[in-house]
Amino acid sequence: LVGTLTLSPLPSPLHPSVGSGRPEPVLLFANRIDIRQVLPHRSEYTLLLNNLENAIALDFHHSKELVFWSDVTLDRIMRANLNGSNVEEVVSTGLESPGGLAIDWIHDKLYWTDSGTSRIEVANLDGTHRKVLLWENLEKPRAIALHPMEGTIYWTDWGNTPRIEYSSMDGSNRRIIADTHLFWPNGLTIDYAGHRMYWVDAKHHVIERADLDGRNRKAVISLPHPFAITVFEDSLYWTDWHTKSINSANKFTGKNQEIIRNKLHFPMDIHTLHPQRQPAGKNRCGANNGGCTHLCLPNSKDYTCACPTGFRLDKFLLFARRMDIRRISFDTEDLSDDVIPLADVRSAVALDWDSKDDYVYWTDVSTDSISRAKWDGSGQKVVVDTSLESPAGLAIDWVTNKLYWTDAGTDRIEVSNTDGAMRTVVIWENLDRPRDIVVDPVGGFMYWTDWGVSPKIERAGMDASSRLVIISSNLTWPNGLAIDYESQRLYWADAGMKTIEYANLDGSERKVLIGSNLPHPFGLTLYGERIYWTDWQAKSIQSADRRTGQARETLQDNLENLMDIHVFHRHRPTVRTACGVNNGGCSHLCLLAPLPKGYSCTCPTGINLQDEKLPWYNSAFSGLLTTDGLAVDAIGRKVYWTDTGTNRIEVGNLDGSMRKVLVWQNLDSPRAIALYHEMGYMYWTDWGENAKLERSGMDGSGRLVLISNNLGWPNGLAVDKAGSQLLWADAHTERIEAADLNGANRHTLLSPVQHPYGLTLLDSYIYWTDWQTRSIHRADKDTGANVILVRANLPGLMDIQAVDRTRQLGFNKCSIRNGGCSHLCLPHPAGFSCACPTGIQLKSDEQTCDPSPETYLLFSSRGSIRRISLDTNDHTDVHVPVPELNNVISLDYDSVDGKIYYTDVFLDVIRRADLNGSSMETVIGHGLKTTDGLAVDWVARNLYWTDTGRNTIEVARLDGSCRKVLINNSLDEPRAIAAFPKKGYLFWTDWGHIAKIERANLDGSERKILINTDLGWPNGLTLDYDTRRSVQEWE
Repeated sequence: LVGTLTLSPLPSPLHPSVGSGRPEPVLLFANRIDIRQVLPHRSEYTLLLNNLENAIALDFHHSKELVFWSDVTLDRIMRANLNGSNVEEVVSTGLESPGGLAIDWIHDKLYWTDSGTSRIEVANLDGTHRKVLLWENLEKPRAIALHPMEGTIYWTDWGNTPRIEYSSMDGSNRRIIADTHLFWPNGLTIDYAGHRMYWVDAKHHVIERADLDGRNRKAVISLPHPFAITVFEDSLYWTDWHTKSINSANKFTGKNQEIIRNKLHFPMDIHTLHPQRQPAGKNRCGANNGGCTHLCLPNSKDYTCACPTGFRLDKFLLFARRMDIRRISFDTEDLSDDVIPLADVRSAVALDWDSKDDYVYWTDVSTDSISRAKWDGSGQKVVVDTSLESPAGLAIDWVTNKLYWTDAGTDRIEVSNTDGAMRTVVIWENLDRPRDIVVDPVGGFMYWTDWGVSPKIERAGMDASSRLVIISSNLTWPNGLAIDYESQRLYWADAGMKTIEYANLDGSERKVLIGSNLPHPFGLTLYGERIYWTDWQAKSIQSADRRTGQARETLQDNLENLMDIHVFHRHRPTVRTACGVNNGGCSHLCLLAPLPKGYSCTCPTGINLQDEKLPWYNSAFSGLLTTDGLAVDAIGRKVYWTDTGTNRIEVGNLDGSMRKVLVWQNLDSPRAIALYHEMGYMYWTDWGENAKLERSGMDGSGRLVLISNNLGWPNGLAVDKAGSQLLWADAHTERIEAADLNGANRHTLLSPVQHPYGLTLLDSYIYWTDWQTRSIHRADKDTGANVILVRANLPGLMDIQAVDRTRQLGFNKCSIRNGGCSHLCLPHPAGFSCACPTGIQLKSDEQTCDPSPETYLLFSSRGSIRRISLDTNDHTDVHVPVPELNNVISLDYDSVDGKIYYTDVFLDVIRRADLNGSSMETVIGHGLKTTDGLAVDWVARNLYWTDTGRNTIEVARLDGSCRKVLINNSLDEPRAIAAFPKKGYLFWTDWGHIAKIERANLDGSERKILINTDLGWPNGLTLDYDTRRSVQEWE
């Protein structure tokens, strides 16, 4: 076991202490933002893991050299090696407030408490075979401790009736062992040798002890605000929130109190890292896992085989809870729920499923998307993510493999194939706030609820034919819908009427099924003889007899944010339809309909649109902040845009290449932009403190302010080439105005218009979008007369552009050999000019450009690497298009090979790439923690770096080979590093307890402290090679 932990400057906890001949104990504690170790008798401590969000609980597995911790901000349980390497997620779903965890080092199990879900769970050490162990009569379980030799668990609960309990490790034989004079029982630890338990109560400010059965209870010490506790030999060690310290005392008397370490950030859980704290014991499960296929859980006498929660999934209840989607297997006796491991679920509302491919579908009203995944969480994919605003209802046609959904934002019902292809709007008129939707492929109908001003339930053919309102009275907030195919009934829940009702499928013979104790029913589903529903206010999932409403049961309670609910099963009726044979003869969508028609063929929305180049989707357009204005020069094949965030106007090719900043001075908030290629003009509006409308050549030359008075928020802008006029919309003055192309003869076309935004021209009309009316409007372009409403109820309206395929493109001034230009050819009123991408100078021939700047700055900005040329006056930063950047900290440049070297502390890698972003490769891909500093020795072709997480300085060849730890002693938090190859020196800064700047030879020898006074957080470090000052600047 010698050498399991070698963290400088502490000795390994498994090495003998001086003169003792046995290992020295080390205190392992969570500090919210990091996990640290401290030697109790020397007060020396060191960092194990940093850059954590909110680490609360922790434990370790001594023989496997692992540390585990819970993070209540990320809602994750993590683990790492005891040397801090190999950090990985163990449990990442279904956690709300995992405040306690404990390791069974004999049977290799992980146990944890969650005061948010009110559960105690168990899993293998890698998080697999997860099972809800205890869930009944738990309120806020907090601390947890194990006695694997006895097969028992102990835990504290500080709910309304605070108590300490224990059970066998398989969940059986549960008992309360203390439930008096407790308030906030936080920490809990077991003295295995003394056969006692110790706990802390933060409200009563005390450490207490008792026998393992709760007898002989006694107060040991009074304290300010103790949180966690551990024991070793004759000493107790605890963390205290009030004093921000770790303290110790004699476990028998409470005397000999000492402060081990104070001035801590926020000390949380604590453990003694020592073999004695995890003594050997009999493995009740033996060598073959007790013969169990999955979990083998010990108890006081033997063991129990157990299945993971919801393991047998022939049928299960599926429900959404905003931030996650869960299932309750009907095959498990406890009916506990199990989170489907899905990514980026933010606000799930509607659900449905298809057993044919085992898919679960859901809508998300935060990401405005519809997604699907297998019921086990695999194969996750976004199916629809455009033109959605509030998709609150979802239904699967399992016969023809269609997906139907309602959108309460766009007031539409749409359909597509289940993969999102061939999407079309089926109903868009006279919808107010459509909510839930169900389909009946057997009868060919779909049904939906509408929450609008006149609440109703409607039905139509699944092709939108034969639309009919079937229920329109005594409705308030009609929510969930469900179809009973056997009795041919439609069920619905009404959150305003607080009822669950049913009627025949045509709305006749309406009856109330349940009319009491329904505070706010939302989702509704049927299976077998039962009806199931979710209730927002009761925070529960309930069921009742579907015919009588009697025999009500609560399946789960204390569940916040409950949404839709369904029962996944494999017994949906099979239906033979005309769509099943050659897609009904349809080229695209075959939609079911009621007999005698049976089906309809329909086309996806916009099927006749040809493929277009959409330059704004191109990844070459990186480094944008707020691109409020966009204009395509279809003749010259360029795209122009304004950026309010950077206060620039730029141009580039349609694929994003050869980007150039045209205007960057005296811009406040550039907004709309319009082009007139034939005249060579570019027009734009500026929303700044002094709003104005300007013009220049399309190459940025000849800039001129046309209008600068009586403007407020000039939004839309359009050029009327036929009428030789400029038109713009102003949301502040509430006008649409016009003027000549030089700004003269200004006049108002329309006033008032409430909040115009986008503006465009087509034939003799202007069209504009309006934020206030949520509509598109039209008027005569010359007089402003004949105003009509084109389309209403379109929230989120932004820009608008008219497309006329019949209009011929004009003459391209740069059409002959790109005007002789090597890069950009840009029109202006007198012709055209050649231009270079940003930061590159045009050569004296005024036609060709250098491939790159001569002198420039390179800097990292976490998610990007950028370049600022010093050759040109604009000093504009340009993104270096290196892929897969997550959190770039340090970088250096090798001028010999033209390579950028950089560290990414999110991926824990060192990589390199060419200056144009190509040829990216990983140089060092393992064994890194926080590489804050990087330096290239361009002479010897070596790479040096600091690692703050491991407290090392390392070196390797530039390709990552021949890696060597150069310095690993007396480093606290090394940061910046710089090399001086000609002199053979290496310089670095250290942020640690005593900040300093040091120097060594490039091989690590002759180390010397240069500066160790008047330093705080020495960051940047550079060398002046010309004047040969060792350290010229630092920050």
